[in-house]
Amino acid sequence: MKKIIADRTELVDASGIRKVFALAAELQDPVNFSIGQPDFDVPEALKEEAIQAIRAGQNSYSQTAGDEVLKEKITQRVAAEYGWENPAVLVSSGVSGGLLLTFMATVNPGDEVIIPDPYFVMYKHLVNLLGGKCVFVDSYPDFELPVEKISRAITDRTKMIILNSPCNPTGVVYSEQQVRNLAQIASERDVLVLTDEIYERFCYDGACPSIAHYHQKTLVLKGFSKSHAMTGWRLGYVAAPAGLRDVIEQMTKIQQYTFVCAPRPFQKAAVAAMDYDVSDWVAGYRRKRDLLYEGLKDTFELVRPGGAFYAFVKAPGGAASPFVEKAIRNNVLIIPGSVFSEKDTHFRISYATSDEKIEQGVEILRSLA
Repeated sequence: MKKIIADRTELVDASGIRKVFALAAELQDPVNFSIGQPDFDVPEALKEEAIQAIRAGQNSYSQTAGDEVLKEKITQRVAAEYGWENPAVLVSSGVSGGLLLTFMATVNPGDEVIIPDPYFVMYKHLVNLLGGKCVFVDSYPDFELPVEKISRAITDRTKMIILNSPCNPTGVVYSEQQVRNLAQIASERDVLVLTDEIYERFCYDGACPSIAHYHQKTLVLKGFSKSHAMTGWRLGYVAAPAGLRDVIEQMTKIQQYTFVCAPRPFQKAAVAAMDYDVSDWVAGYRRKRDLLYEGLKDTFELVRPGGAFYAFVKAPGGAASPFVEKAIRNNVLIIPGSVFSEKDTHFRISYATSDEKIEQGVEILRSLA
């Protein structure tokens, strides 16, 4: 019988997360530390912007690269922030859509993509799907930016370096000095950098430095899903200095034949979202971070997260999968580190849940340790 399924599908392993949800299917009111989305809703004012756009008939396609008003606002914002003259901008269907377009426009079979480990799971699988080669650079045990290791990993086949700060799954925020040091290396070696800054608003102990300030050959990916709880609205954007305009143009061309455009009514709402104050939510998540960290630090080995809403915790005995199964049997949903890493020594907690659930989950995890 002729094979129907494409070979590339075998390069994507969904077994880790699938196993977690299979184990969790029968749980009643679990402590859900697994899902990476805010526990608050889209602000009413921004919902109203979308509703008004729908009622006004703004329901057709936008331009492929995005609504002109939104694009102009993003252009002005990134030009002011990074000192870029005439930057190029593409509105994408979430940062996830932006990642796919970026890799499709840049990665050839055999190209190497340097990824600090642990990493957001999508990087690995998208690069593999396109025939690229992931070069993982170990950042254990402190998960700081491994600048020297990245420098040693660069070869003639290196197409790009991926940064994600604040980081999913570790919650680590790279320091300005680390980012500057990597920018110098990337500039000297003429390497493209993709910086995924979807969690940029969730910085708890100071600023989150962006390599875009220091390295011109940088693609910046940002979005509205985490900061404004618009996970289902699928809105993100990619910005680049003028020297990378050709990359954005190729991504736009690919978007025309894939996503077509981001949802137009939500693009209208995003114009208002760019000026919406989310500081109260950030303060609330700083408190949740402290609640989780203080509850676990005397029992588990973990780095204090500086941003995002995750903690990457070392499993007792250094074997994560058995501990994750044990936690799930005790009504706590966590994700094994092997989903986000080439190792299986840690587990990820998302503390995007209520204070009550955090306290409950901490108590259960401590009892299991």
